[in-house]
Amino acid sequence: MGAWIALSMLIVAGLALVLRHDAGTVAGLDAIDFAAITASLALLIYLGFPLLRRYSGRYAAAVRDLAIWAGFALVLVALYSFRQELAIVADRVAGELLPPGTQLNVSDIVEGERAVRIRKRSDGHFIARAQINNTDIMMIVDTGASTVVLRQEDARRLGIDLSALRYSVPVQTANGTSYAAHVRLPTISIGPVGVRQVEALIAKPGALHQSLLGMSFLSRLRSYEFSGNFLTLRS
Repeated sequence: MGAWIALSMLIVAGLALVLRHDAGTVAGLDAIDFAAITASLALLIYLGFPLLRRYSGRYAAAVRDLAIWAGFALVLVALYSFRQELAIVADRVAGELLPPGTQLNVSDIVEGERAVRIRKRSDGHFIARAQINNTDIMMIVDTGASTVVLRQEDARRLGIDLSALRYSVPVQTANGTSYAAHVRLPTISIGPVGVRQVEALIAKPGALHQSLLGMSFLSRLRSYEFSGNFLTLRS
């Protein structure tokens, strides 16, 4: 019985769309709205009739099950409403549980903003896994370095012709003054955060133990923030 009533209502909804879509309203409603409401009622009737037969004479059980499903629906609506806030909490929890040095993409807080969070390692350094020329390079985040500085080994992995470099730029290292070669890197990306055409230096062999992610990259971000054991980069 319910199926026939639902089918009849769907036919009425279809006729309203076909015959009245350019002819004003149906029962005071726009033809599309009328069809949508009629189709929704047809679905409720189609699903409701079997439920009525199932709960015939069992009103307490019907009320109980209805309350349970309504509760589930409210929880789902609440989770969807607070999805952005929950994503932020999930990012923070994951950041605490993941090992030091892990990079974690941060959910967008501002539309169009991209961010990544890096956890400090046990040695006190923030190590970023940078992608340059589709190659992963591990780099120490160093706000004291005026530019990005690459080790010879990392520059070789990037396909840079080391034999053509001129080491003419003076740089200060822990061992005193050294010289480096100037290059321009097409892109540097840390997770979703990227910068194009980055000024960089290639250090002489043995001058660096690890490549440095300096201010020629960091200063071009929207912001970078140190907070406890975490560094957040935003672009």
